[in-house]
Amino acid sequence: MAKVVVVGGGAAGLMAAWRAASLGHTVTLLEANGRLGVKLRISGGGKCNITHAGSPKDLLAAFPRDQARFLRSALHAFDNGAVLALLKREGVETYTRDNGRVFPWDRPGSAAAVVAAFETLVRRAGVVVRTGTRVTALRGCAPRVEGLVLAGEQITADGYILATGGASYPETGTRGEVLGWLKGLGVTVRPWFPALAPIPLQHPHPAWEGVSLRGGELRLSAGPEGRRLAAFAGDVIFTKAGISGPAALELSQAAERARREGSAWLTYASLLEVPATVDATLQSDQRTSPRLQVSSWIQRYLPERLAEPLLLAAGMDPGLQLKDLPKGGRKTLVTLATGLPLGEPRIVPLARGEVAAGGVDLAAVDCATMALRGWENLRVCGELLDVDGPVGGYNLQAAFSTGYAAGSLM
Repeated sequence: MAKVVVVGGGAAGLMAAWRAASLGHTVTLLEANGRLGVKLRISGGGKCNITHAGSPKDLLAAFPRDQARFLRSALHAFDNGAVLALLKREGVETYTRDNGRVFPWDRPGSAAAVVAAFETLVRRAGVVVRTGTRVTALRGCAPRVEGLVLAGEQITADGYILATGGASYPETGTRGEVLGWLKGLGVTVRPWFPALAPIPLQHPHPAWEGVSLRGGELRLSAGPEGRRLAAFAGDVIFTKAGISGPAALELSQAAERARREGSAWLTYASLLEVPATVDATLQSDQRTSPRLQVSSWIQRYLPERLAEPLLLAAGMDPGLQLKDLPKGGRKTLVTLATGLPLGEPRIVPLARGEVAAGGVDLAAVDCATMALRGWENLRVCGELLDVDGPVGGYNLQAAFSTGYAAGSLM
């Protein structure tokens, strides 16, 4: 049996360490933070969105095509059912929401219970866990790593598994520096790029913080009148700096790319109302309720806190009655009711993303074993790979599956 060192005590690292140790290898797990699973604890808003329901085929369909091809072998070898069965053995019961996201049963400390279950698994399997231990460099050249450099010491092993995460949420310990080390060793990598992050706006509305837009889709276009670049149906939540929520997170990567390429514009468009129908309703209301104020009418379609400032910004008196709508006023109301312009995004911060796009180029990795091509004793897994699925537990499942593959040492 081999002596194996796993670097990173998150979802992928815990799984890799448990799998390797369960096969009889001598495993040491190194974690830079003072405790394991720091990012796991904040997944799903702190409730730990463990995975997503569905068959492997369903899960793979959520990833970009090249990523799905890469993940197919690992996901079939260790799927969402296997993850949940492992947790159930440790007393963690789960449930599936209507949107397919799988969580531990809601109770105080539910996310911590998931981490505790994985920690119990690795320790029971005989893994030596060292927290507060940050690796500062890799030593060696292809085809073998010779050792890992820590503060004041060097660790050697027969095999090394890197599960150090991406570059988002640096306060959780995922600084992304390992990508630079691998690039220095000749491994093909893709630069880190923000994904699943809140989107700051050039002209934010801090007074609207906490207000949600529902029943529509966030649209990204190349300028106010430009061609549509991307869209995602889902809620948007205003923040002090811009927008967050499922739709914003999903479009953050596309918004940042469009911004860097020179022109990006965001609009939240209703999927429940179409301009022609709303216009017909407005004309009918002008006849049947002529004294209704425009601020009251628009609140049928927009949150109350947005009504007055949006009308004022459009040059319309909120107290104006429907019977007194000026020329062009009907069009203004219909536009506000069916498509709210949010404007230009600012730089999407890499550090605030739930995951980071980029990482080790998938072509440089054996998809069945996670071994780096050209290296005899080095494997990578989890967010260190150039894999970034949508929000909803997909990325954690990819971490579990690729970690299991990396730990399946012969």
